[in-house]
Amino acid sequence: MYEFSIDDGDKATLYRDVLAALDALTANEPDAIANMANAAALIWQYLPELNWVGFYRLVEGELVLGPFQGKPACIRIALGSGVCGTAAATRQTQLVADVHSFPGHIACDADSASEIVVPLVRAGVLIGVLDLDSPRPGRFDADDAAGCEAIGALLAGRV
Repeated sequence: MYEFSIDDGDKATLYRDVLAALDALTANEPDAIANMANAAALIWQYLPELNWVGFYRLVEGELVLGPFQGKPACIRIALGSGVCGTAAATRQTQLVADVHSFPGHIACDADSASEIVVPLVRAGVLIGVLDLDSPRPGRFDADDAAGCEAIGALLAGRV
């Protein structure tokens, strides 16, 4: 059983504590799927106002659904398609305040209103993306981008 002390007083502290907990969870585990599963569960538990969090892995040139928390999701996403595919193709974090205004948005969950997707890159090679959705428009900001990018950087070496 894992118990973590997560302070949600402000976003910087929240992400610092989540990152420390994630580091502890994944430090000695070599299995990528186990690490993605625990990461999704940890983020789901501690970050507020999410309706989906999970991973898409790059498999044979397309994104394939990995471990997640939330409603069933799209299984395969082409590179360059939707928010996840765009993050993967550009290797840049996508911070989308209103998913309905994003060209080519893929609506896996009709309740999603905003989204952040962070590419996972290891040794210069794209290995997947971390995807967080919220039912609240404008849920994610620059502080979330910095926090999720730190999570992605840690995980890229462990997935």
